[in-house]
Amino acid sequence: MKILAIQNRMGIGDTVIFLPYIKALSQKFNSPVSILVKESSKANQYLYQTNYIDQIITLDRDIQFKNRHGGFFGFFNLIKDIKKHNFDKIFIFNSSLRFYLIAKISGIPQIYQYPLFQKTNQHITATPKKFLKDRLNLEVTEDPEIQIKDNNSVGKFKINKNEINILLGIGGSGPTKRIPAKTFLKIIEQLLKIKKIKFYLATGKKPEEQIILNEILKSRYKDECVSLDNLNIKETLPIIKNCNASICNDSSFSHLSAALGIKTITLMADTPLIYGNYSSKMFPIIPDGEINVGHNTFGKDKINPEKILNKLLEILD
Repeated sequence: MKILAIQNRMGIGDTVIFLPYIKALSQKFNSPVSILVKESSKANQYLYQTNYIDQIITLDRDIQFKNRHGGFFGFFNLIKDIKKHNFDKIFIFNSSLRFYLIAKISGIPQIYQYPLFQKTNQHITATPKKFLKDRLNLEVTEDPEIQIKDNNSVGKFKINKNEINILLGIGGSGPTKRIPAKTFLKIIEQLLKIKKIKFYLATGKKPEEQIILNEILKSRYKDECVSLDNLNIKETLPIIKNCNASICNDSSFSHLSAALGIKTITLMADTPLIYGNYSSKMFPIIPDGEINVGHNTFGKDKINPEKILNKLLEILD
C-alpha cells in the first residue's frame, strides 16, 4: 500500500501538529505514509527516522511564483512528480480544488479530502480529527511523536545525565512571541538556588533573537548555559531528547520538544492557546490578567516567571 498525505501549511509547528493523523493512517493501513510538505516545514530535518513516515516530498511553491510547483506549469510538474510514485491512496488535509485535480489527474485511485471550498475557520486539530472520523471511522487521540536516535551531538556537548538539563526555547518567529531575556534570567536565577542545572539555549539567527541570547550569555549565569544557535534542527534534536524538561516560547522548539516526549512549558504570549496545549506533554503559561490568549494579546511582558518556576518544579518532582 502506497499512501500520500498532503499537509501544505507553512511551518514546523503545523507539520508536527498533524503527525498524529499521519500516524493513524499508517496504523490503519499497516504502511508508512509519504508526505507532501512545504520546504518551510523543514520536515527532512526531524522526520527522517520516524518509522511511520515513508518519503518526504517537498512542495516547491512559494510567493515568488518562480519555482517547480507554482503557477500553471507547476501544476503539471507536481502531477509528474506525484504520478511516478504510483500512490494507491491520497489524503488531502485542505479544501483546495487544485490538489484535488492534481490527485485526480495523477491517477490515484482513492482520494480523501476535506470538503472543497470550505477553508474558512478550519480548526487546526478539530478539523482533521473529524475528517478521519467521518471518512475512516478513526479516533485520533495520540500526541505527536517524532522518533530519533542519539548521535554524537550528545557527546559533543557532554550532557551529564546525573544533572538536570533544561531546554530554553528563547527564539520565536515574531517579536510579540519572544519573551524578554529578563524573564528567563529570573527563572535561571531561582532554579540555580535550588538545583544544579545546565541550560541549553535554542534560538535562531535573527538579530532580535541574538539580542536575547547574548543578554543571557553575558549574564553571571553564562557558565551554566550552552548556546545551540549554530546547530541545525537535526543536530539539536538529540540534545532536546536528553533534557529533563523544556521552557519554550511559542516556536518550533516547543513543538519539537513535546513531540520528542519532553514535558514542555509553553509561553503563550500572542498566539491561540491551541498551539501550546494540543499535546499532553505541553503545559501552557498565559500572561497575567488574561483568561485566554490569541493573536493581538501582546502579553510577552506579562508572563510571570514565578508561575513558570512553580510549574517546572511540579514537572521535575
